Formats: sequence, C-alpha cells, structure tokens
Amino acid sequence: MITKNSDITTNFSGVDFSKYTSKVSEFVNEFAKRANKKGQFLNWVNLPQEQIKRVDEIYELAAKLKAQTGVKKLSVMGIGGSKHTVEHMLSINGLNIKGDSVEFYSDVDSASLERFLYKLNNDIKESAFMIASKSGSTFETKDGFLRVLAMLKDAYKQQGLSSEEAEKAANKHFIAVTDADSEKSELRRTSNENKWLGNLFIHDDVGGRFSAFDDHALFTLAWAGMKKEDMIEMLNAAQEMSSSALSTDFDNNDALKEGIFWADAKLNGIEASVHQYMGSVFENTVYWHAQMQNESVKDTLKQVAKVPDAMHHSAEAHFNPANKLVFALTVPVDNGVCRENAEAYIGALTKSYEVTGATFVERIETKGMGLTPKAAGAMTMLRAYATVYQEIVEKIMTNTEFPEVLDSVLQPHVEFYKKNLKGGVVVPGRISK
Repeated sequence: MITKNSDITTNFSGVDFSKYTSKVSEFVNEFAKRANKKGQFLNWVNLPQEQIKRVDEIYELAAKLKAQTGVKKLSVMGIGGSKHTVEHMLSINGLNIKGDSVEFYSDVDSASLERFLYKLNNDIKESAFMIASKSGSTFETKDGFLRVLAMLKDAYKQQGLSSEEAEKAANKHFIAVTDADSEKSELRRTSNENKWLGNLFIHDDVGGRFSAFDDHALFTLAWAGMKKEDMIEMLNAAQEMSSSALSTDFDNNDALKEGIFWADAKLNGIEASVHQYMGSVFENTVYWHAQMQNESVKDTLKQVAKVPDAMHHSAEAHFNPANKLVFALTVPVDNGVCRENAEAYIGALTKSYEVTGATFVERIETKGMGLTPKAAGAMTMLRAYATVYQEIVEKIMTNTEFPEVLDSVLQPHVEFYKKNLKGGVVVPGRISK
C-alpha cells in the first residue's frame, strides 16, 4: 500500500490492514474523545494552530534577547523533551548545522561543563540562555542554570561592575520556558523576580516528548534564523496532519496506519522492531524518537538508529533467521548529485528487509540541507499520533480495558529514580571542594 500525505510518501509491505479497517472508527473515536481534554495530556493535538497566533511574539522576543545582550549564540538548558525536540526541529529544518547559533547543556559532570564552556570560547558572556523546565525544579536543568548564573555574575564583577550591577547584567542573558503559573513553577518565580525577558510557556497537558511545537522549539528556530513564513507553513502542515490523523478516512490517515503497523507486530508475537533514519538530516531525530519510544511505548526492544552508520553494525543480528522483526526506514528525497546511489541503497535495504517481515519506507521531501517546512511539520506530528495509536490499537484488538489516561502519554516509572535524587543527595549548583 502506497500513501502520500503532505510531502510524505509511505510504502507499506507485509501488513494486512484489512484486519483492522472495520475498527477504524473505534480507533479514531477513542483518540478524539480524549483530545484536548484537561488531564489527558493530549493538548498538543491543536497546539500548532494555537502557536500560529504567537509567531510574531516569539520572533520579537528572540530579537529582543539578542539586542539586550549583543550575543549571537543561544544555549538551551533543559533535558528530555526540552532538549531533544529542539535538536530534532533544528536538524530537520536545516538550521544550526555548524553549531554557530545554538548550543545545548544538559549534563551534570565537570568534564561536560568544561566542554560546554570551551564551545563558548570560555567566555560565559558570549551566550544567552533559554532555561526550559515545566516545574522549574528539574535537578539537571537547575544545576546547570545556577552554575551559569554564578559564572555570569563573576564575569561582570571582573569587568568592574558592582554586585548589584553584575546581577542585573547577568539576568539580561536569560529567558525561561516553563509553566505560566508562578505557584506551580519555581522557574517562573525566578524569571519574575529577576525581571527576565518576556514569557515563554510549556503548555498544560503537553508532555515533553510531544512538545516539538511548544515555545522552546519555536523560539530556538526563530533564534537560529528560520524564516517566519516557513514557521507558519510548518505549523499549518502539522495541524493538517492532526486533522488527517483524527479522520476515519483510513486511506488518508497515515498516522493510524503507522500505529497499526507497530501494533500488528506485537499482536503477532514479534517483539523486536527497527526504525532507521537515513542521513544526517535525521541525526537528532533519532534521539527524540528513542525518547518517544522509551517513555510512551515503554519498550526496550525497539532499535531507533541512523543509517548508513548503524546498518553495518546491526545487519548481523537483523538478518539472522532466528530473529524475527519488523522494519521501517525513513529517508529524505534526494534531488542532488548522490541521488542515483542513494536510491539504489534504499532499494537494497528495502529488498533485504522485506525478506525479514513487514516493512514500510517513508520518503520525506527536502529543501536545501533539511526538509521542506511542510514535511517537517507533518512528519513531527505524525510521529506523536502514531505512538499513541499503537496503544489504542493494541488495547482495542485485545479487548483490554482503557485506563483513565492513556499509558502512552504518562511516565509514572521515572519517579523511581527521581525519588533517589531527593533528600539532599544532590544539591543544584553545589561547588565541590
């Protein structure tokens, strides 16, 4: 089955969709009745159309932060969805290729901090900082923020500023992306108290891995030079994909098809699966998709990797007849000098994997060093929907009772490690003696 939707063409092989077509309305209705309802963590469904209204404001904030600091680089400080969604969006839109516009810091060890500072030419004043955390108390993010703030104050004091002047100068480098409610967010209180620039939000009921169209991603894209008209086109395409994904017209619902593809494997006893992305356009997409897989599907048996690199590493296991798996390949449409070899390579991979089981090959339209804005928006929204649909399809086909909130949008098990960070074990910003 070949389908085309919003600069994405997908060819499915080896899966019998006819087993599921009578249930299409049931799958879609289960999703639709939860979408945008408080507490269901599906508020990302219409987020793109809401964000279009804020594009001008986001670009103005990016320009103001640059103007008040005079710096060219933005350092994103956040973990998980606050980082991986941004890395993914920059890469697929062909931005920050040299790392000259945006840096990331999400680590807690001394060597990583030293490497981060080295990228800033060991001058902490060379960067503005976007601090992204819904609660504002995420240890990893808070630790880095407090270190950077202290360094900035010291740097300005060394230039002869008083403590008060140094503090004011340091705070001009920051913008927060967090909950709008200062009672819920320690970071919002910090932003208000220190008169940080503007307001950027992590919207309610939008989990980090589903937040690729939230403020932290759009602000960073604006900073990195994405044209405003391209951002609007990207957001419109994402919203169009959302509409298609909530349609009972199965032929045009690629998100449901992909959800069924992965669910069908599980229902047929195939535990292992592979989704590979071809080329450096998707290098950071791999991290984001792996996060989506681990947090939503909660399955450690799926490999998400970039090819060609991973092809040679994994082929021995993939083509061992004892191992049964399903396979997906996402590739950029090649219009350049490598086109013939790239197409031949894709053909060889497809032919190889079709022997192992069900496959789909997803071709994404490109523009320059990235995807078209339309493709970027559509593909990103498609991933989110397909992930949730996998759970819905599996539960309906096995007559499993649905929880009050879908498992794929929650992450209760992360608290197992978080509780061990509490009680004074880790202290954000602590200076070792």
